[in-house]
Amino acid sequence: MSYKRILLKLSGEALMGERNYGIDPKRLAEYAEDIKEIVNKGTEVAVVIGGGNIFRGVAGASNGMDRVQADYMGMLATVINGLALQSALEDTDVPTRLQTAIKIEAIAEPYIKRKAVRHLEKGRVVIFGSGTGNPFFTTDSAAVLRAIEVNAEVILKGTRVDGVYDSDPEKNKDAIKFDTITFDDVITKKLKIMDSTAFTLSQENKLPIIVFDMNTRGNLLKVVSGEKIGTIVVN
Repeated sequence: MSYKRILLKLSGEALMGERNYGIDPKRLAEYAEDIKEIVNKGTEVAVVIGGGNIFRGVAGASNGMDRVQADYMGMLATVINGLALQSALEDTDVPTRLQTAIKIEAIAEPYIKRKAVRHLEKGRVVIFGSGTGNPFFTTDSAAVLRAIEVNAEVILKGTRVDGVYDSDPEKNKDAIKFDTITFDDVITKKLKIMDSTAFTLSQENKLPIIVFDMNTRGNLLKVVSGEKIGTIVVN
């Protein structure tokens, strides 16, 4: 099946490309072109990006910083990434709106569900920044929450590996890939796809997750078109 409305979850680290931190303009441009392809196909696209390429809240907390302060810094990092993706998309003539859970009205709209849905219906890419707006919740949780709110059909989790394996394929060359796996099996096998809060929320709302390699050009279009790319997690 092909998908009409999707939520694309990207990690902040994905934007680094070959760098050690920050944003790689080449990688950003590639993502913008991939998203443009599916928008031109008629797919309605919402995006959530992490902030790990700039600041990771948990790391900050472990160094003695107050966890709440650190998480708010992480939220602001996701807004920086959102602005960067918005700029890259608009450079390719894709209409885009950035909405944030924390009010930063000089640079983004506040998150309003009805407004977000209207933007999607009009063919605009909607980027959701600053997570859920609450400390202690990850951008994975924000992705699932926003996907449910705007009635996305699926969460596409773009990573640097081509699916879900029984062990880390970057460390174990004999790791076995799953084409399809259930939420219960992921929990039983203790596979790490999203944090437990996000994963449980997705399972309870019967929202499938597809994990795929976002760094291979054309994969996003293939996934949206219904081709069997990556791993699909279902109830």
